Formats: sequence, C-alpha cells, structure tokens
Amino acid sequence: MTTTTPPAGKTATKPPVTEPPAPFLERFRVPGAFLLGALLLLGIAPLVLSDFRLNLLAKYLCYAIVAVGVSLAWGRGGLLVLGQGVFFGLGGYAMAMHLKLADAAVTGETLPDFMQLYGTGDALPWWWKPFANPAFALAMTVLLPMAVAALLGFFVFRRRVRGAYFAILSQALAAAFAIWLVGQQATTGGTNGLTDIQGFFGYDLGDPVNQRMVYVIVAAVLLLLMAAARQLFVSRYGELLVAVRDSEERVRFLGYNPANVKLVAYVVAAGMAGLAGALFVPAVGIISPALIGIVPSIGFVIGAAVGGRASLLGAVVGAIAVAWTQSTLSDAYPAAWTYLQGLLFVVAVGFLPGGLASLVTVLRRKRHTHDPATEGAA
Repeated sequence: MTTTTPPAGKTATKPPVTEPPAPFLERFRVPGAFLLGALLLLGIAPLVLSDFRLNLLAKYLCYAIVAVGVSLAWGRGGLLVLGQGVFFGLGGYAMAMHLKLADAAVTGETLPDFMQLYGTGDALPWWWKPFANPAFALAMTVLLPMAVAALLGFFVFRRRVRGAYFAILSQALAAAFAIWLVGQQATTGGTNGLTDIQGFFGYDLGDPVNQRMVYVIVAAVLLLLMAAARQLFVSRYGELLVAVRDSEERVRFLGYNPANVKLVAYVVAAGMAGLAGALFVPAVGIISPALIGIVPSIGFVIGAAVGGRASLLGAVVGAIAVAWTQSTLSDAYPAAWTYLQGLLFVVAVGFLPGGLASLVTVLRRKRHTHDPATEGAA
C-alpha cells in the first residue's frame, strides 16, 4: 500500500465543506415566508399605517399582482411581456363599468354621469348592458383578458414569434388599446376614463372602513395568487416552462408543443393582470388610458426586473418599491422620472439580471471567490 505526499513547498488542503440545509428548516422555509408576508400585510400594515398610506399600499399591491404574472411569463417562461397594460385595463374597465352602472342606479339614472355629459342619447350602449350584472362583470375581469391573450398568443406562438419581436408586438397592442379608448369618449370616457367611482357592491368607498376592507381584499388576493404561482413554479408544468425557455427546439424534439406551454403562461399572466386592474378600480377610484398604455406596461416589467423576475417575492417587492419610488419622485421631478425609470431597467438587466433577489447570492459568491482558504485550495 502506497501513500502520496504533497509536493515540496505545498501543504495539503481540504476542499471547503458546505453543510446541506437542515431538512426541517428547508421544509418550512416557504410556508414561513408566506405566513410572515400575511402577518405584515394583513396584521401589521392596517395597524400602523394611516388611511391615506393604506390606500397607497393597496394601489402598489395591485401592481404587485401584475408582477406575479410577469414573473411567471417572463421570469419562468422567457416571454418579455410589454403589453400587460392591455389586460390590466380590460379588467379595470370591466369592473368600472359595473360600478358606474351601480352608482347610476342608486341615484335613479339610467346612464352613467359621463354619458349624460357627452350626450350619447338616452339608450345605454348594448355592450354595456351585460355589465349591470355583478356576476358577469366579475367573471369578465378575468375571462376577458384571458380570452384576448389566448387569441393573440395562439397566432403569435404558432408562428414562433419570440424575443424582441414578441415584446414589440405586445407593446404595440398596448398602444393601440389606449388610443382606441381615447377615441371612444362617449362610451369609455375618453382621455379622462371612468372616474368618480362611489360604491363597491353596495359599500360606500368614501367610508374609511370600507377602504380598509378593499385593502384587505387586495392583500389577500395577492397572497393567494403568490401561493398559486409558487405551485406552478414547482410543478411539472413549471419545469417544462423553464425547459422551453432554455431550449425550445429540444422540447419540441421530445414531443411537447412549446407554443401550448408558452400560451398557458401568457394566458395565466393576463388573467392575473386583469384581476389586478379590477381591484385597482375600487382601491383608487379611477381607470383611464393613462394607466394602461405603453409607459405603465413598461413599468410593470421594470418592477419585476428590479426585484428579480425569477423570484416571486423579488418581483412583488420590486413592483412595490418601484411604484413607491415613482409616487415619491415623480411629484418632485416629473420630467426626470421617466429617465430614472429607464435607467433602473438598464441597470437591472445589464448589471444585476437576477434583480435585488439575487444580490445576496452575488455577494456571497464574490466573498467565496476572495476567501483566502478557497484561493489556497485552488
């Protein structure tokens, strides 16, 4: 039996030992984070924030709901969705149309106030009438965006449109939708949109208690959608979606249709954006073309990119942080905010592709690279 000795001048070193995470802690890491988020949003925030701040947070959480869908479609599926404002607007207008009809019924009017102002006549447009039914309106806030996304995605993905071409096409859809809304002043409110929403299914939105109820609904929906998206991430479909993102041709060779895989992610993300738009209306009291055009659509993507599009928590935190920064800085620097928003996107994509969620991992990797023990072992 022979033994080997290290060369002269060198000492034998052992490779660094990394201990695997404790199974108990790993098992409860995700549920623990979910419970902590529920405690912060549903327990602590309503206690420590004023009514005004809580309303702002409800608005930011609506953007975070969109970011959950962006994380699924872009972070997991590689689909750069720059047109989420379309689906956000479809859900928002569907909800606002019902609420405006309900407000008109309370005052005994047959038409919403803006239709009386712009002189559309005495008859309600035929496509407004079904939205008087609350069940139909609620269903349309999700089903209508998903139907539009399914129709668009079917033709786009079947023709293998991807990358920058898909991003430009989705952005053009957002621009066209906003322009159409502006041109339909008599039936959609035009540039002003649908404003002065007074009630929410029988509850007066002017009452601070009811506003807090809306916040709780928004926060609860966000948590539920995060849990559902998490299940999609770790499911077989989630693994297949990542495979399509990384090597679409190989997935096709294995017998799967990448177009169908991407279509599901795109449709689900559209449904989440529509639901976010529907909740945005009672939280803010308005929906207009300015909230759903190209700039807001890019803002949804920037929030997910800054926080970390591959991480659900990172995308949510990034969306809230970017929305808060916009509200804070746009008032002080209205002309410069757009450039700062673009700079955030460039920095996030160019220098920190994983977003803020990957910052700890990057720092840990750099520290490990410069560790003297690691250098000696090398």
